[in-house]
Amino acid sequence: MRVGVAHHLGWAVVVAADEAHEVVDRRRIELVEPGLPVAPVHHEGGPHDLHRRGGPLDDAELAALVAEVRASAARATAAALDDLAAALPRPVVSLSLRDWPDGFPEDVAALRRPPHESRADSVMYLRVLAEAARVRGWAVHRYDARRVEAEAAPLLGDRAHEVLHGPRARLGPPWTKDHRTALAATVVASASPTTA
Repeated sequence: MRVGVAHHLGWAVVVAADEAHEVVDRRRIELVEPGLPVAPVHHEGGPHDLHRRGGPLDDAELAALVAEVRASAARATAAALDDLAAALPRPVVSLSLRDWPDGFPEDVAALRRPPHESRADSVMYLRVLAEAARVRGWAVHRYDARRVEAEAAPLLGDRAHEVLHGPRARLGPPWTKDHRTALAATVVASASPTTA
């Protein structure tokens, strides 16, 4: 089984597909436990007062908050992936995630400055997902969300439309762009199972 993820801040759409690219499972998973900010760097540490729940945080305070959210994300993600794996008929071999820049900083002082501040929280979730996959022995495949459907189409040939759009008719809603993206990522991963 291959799993594709289209993540957002604090949650993700997950699609599991078999070797024939048939959707076996689709679900929304939570990536952080309730009560914590889903975007600690952007909302709590960023320059915009509108997003903050309290006063400005210095680097040490923000680093502590990020560590707390990251630990929560690790727990929530592990539980969600374990639930998914338990529901699937065969073992998972890979997890596909949106790509992120290599060498993206982890230091809070760097993260809270542009251009990193707007992507820091997203990259945190991607790294947590990747670590959780590796712990389970799953290969990690990174994809370009803007191109993954176009990359999957030639691999699927004349089945492309049916594979990527057909699940909506077979399974009913929801079947959104996130679902198609996640499924397309599993197709691309099956053709070039590189790991990151």
